[in-house]
Amino acid sequence: MARRILPGFPLALGITLVYVSIIVVLPLGALVFKAASLGFEDYWRIVSSPRAVASYRVTALSALGATVFNLVFGMALAWVLVRYRFPGRRFIDALVDLPFALPTAVAGIALTTLFAENGWFGSVLAHAGIKVAYTPLGIMVAMAFTSLPFIVRTVQPVLEDLDPALEEAAQTLGGSDRSIFLRVILPLLTPALLAGLSLSFARSLGEFGAIIFIAGNQPMSTEITALLAFIRLEEYDYQAAAAIASVLLITAFLMLAVTNILQARALRYTARG
Repeated sequence: MARRILPGFPLALGITLVYVSIIVVLPLGALVFKAASLGFEDYWRIVSSPRAVASYRVTALSALGATVFNLVFGMALAWVLVRYRFPGRRFIDALVDLPFALPTAVAGIALTTLFAENGWFGSVLAHAGIKVAYTPLGIMVAMAFTSLPFIVRTVQPVLEDLDPALEEAAQTLGGSDRSIFLRVILPLLTPALLAGLSLSFARSLGEFGAIIFIAGNQPMSTEITALLAFIRLEEYDYQAAAAIASVLLITAFLMLAVTNILQARALRYTARG
């Protein structure tokens, strides 16, 4: 008889499925069921109201801006942590995971304190005519802070596993640093980058605690979709809250599906290369 690699596989699988059902499937199912209890006309009226559409725009554009920033800064940070040795490197590496451990409300209060007009950073930016707190820029800052680790932690292991012989071979063939990065390193990093970008964008879409303190929460200008759903909950309008939340859910699923398709194509390209 073939020896099973994982003893007790049926029991382990059963426990896993029960856990996933309770933690993931049941809440999502309740959300979908509550939203589905609305008729199509009522559902469309809620999700297409001017205030809801404005919150979609603020949330999506802010999440996009934060993700683009994390792509550049997170990639550079992962590169420095892997390729260079310097005093304090381990401390910075551990600091990357701070948004995972820090309560988002605490992060929001800290960011508001720093970027307010009388804060350490906000006072300096105010002299340059840049206002961060209580503006869409503040929303981007909060989103970028909470979602940065997703980029760094997905790219960093791939960089560590890259074979130096590939770069050395490219150098012997006369490749410049730019061409080596674009033609050798970047294609190998693309699947990890896509995974990190999708996780970062999805986290930014659903972020709540870190944003409400720094956003200002003004309808039609700095109100995010998650906050609008929370307001509907406080008004005991559970169906409207579920309908608005379902838009975020559908957006996240579609984005993850598209990212998985692109990631699969990138993996096939890498395998052929």
